[in-house]
Amino acid sequence: MSLEVRADVREALQRGAPVVALESTLISHGLPHPQNLEVAREAERTVRSEGAVPATIGLVGGRAKVGLDEAELELMATAEGIPKLSARDLPVAVAKNSHGATTVAATAHLAALAGIRLLATGGLGGVHREASESWDVSADLAALAGTPVAVLCSGVKSILDVPATLEYLETLGVPVVGFRTLRFPGFYLSDSGSPLDWSVESEREAARVIRGLPTLGLENSGLVVANPLPQEEQLDPDLHERALRMSLKELERRGIRGRDVTPFLLDRFAAETKGESLRVNRRIILGNVRLAARIGRALSALDGSS
Repeated sequence: MSLEVRADVREALQRGAPVVALESTLISHGLPHPQNLEVAREAERTVRSEGAVPATIGLVGGRAKVGLDEAELELMATAEGIPKLSARDLPVAVAKNSHGATTVAATAHLAALAGIRLLATGGLGGVHREASESWDVSADLAALAGTPVAVLCSGVKSILDVPATLEYLETLGVPVVGFRTLRFPGFYLSDSGSPLDWSVESEREAARVIRGLPTLGLENSGLVVANPLPQEEQLDPDLHERALRMSLKELERRGIRGRDVTPFLLDRFAAETKGESLRVNRRIILGNVRLAARIGRALSALDGSS
């Protein structure tokens, strides 16, 4: 599989400047049009404003691209039927000359191939509710166990089984740290109700954790940096609980399974909250890309000092 790295991304990597990978599934499947394109553009502007280079990743005509241009961002935001690609789907999509929006797992895989160490997203995939019967566990988790990329996220979406997701990450040996918190965030909510063992108190400390992985023989391990929304910016907890209850009830009634679960539930959340969940989602994404860029700057400074 050929990997096309945009010129400014390649140049930044060569000189040790910070680069932040961004997923494209969020554009094609996570937000409605035109908000998806607006957020994609704003995320890239935010990374640049913090002194780093954005690299949105996806497949265009069977070509794996690290750093989409403006026309390709628009393609991801507007084209009908763009498939959602996990890492396992990449070789088939390439062979078929397909477009494709990359999940966290696929984005992290391609980012690592290009030499990028940081990925920012909204929420990580996780263990689905009733996974003991359905075996529905996101490939994002297993990918992190073998991909040397730190993922900045606001936890996992509350539609998932949060405690089971943290247990699964522990089993896989993936480090999870909160950014200035010992509570795992719940995506729309600042606190999912699950505790964390470790936190980092600054961008520099997070960068030191990333640099420490290969020196301790964990050169193939990823890292989760969980960044909660400020409480004043979270979705109203009562509204969240009502939307979650109604959305899960509708999911069961329709019998939706597999990769269609998350997009369906996100749409239902938007409907139940009258669009407020979309506004919160936007704040989550922009906060995480900003933090990722700042950690990237700290990481580059540590690399330079050594």
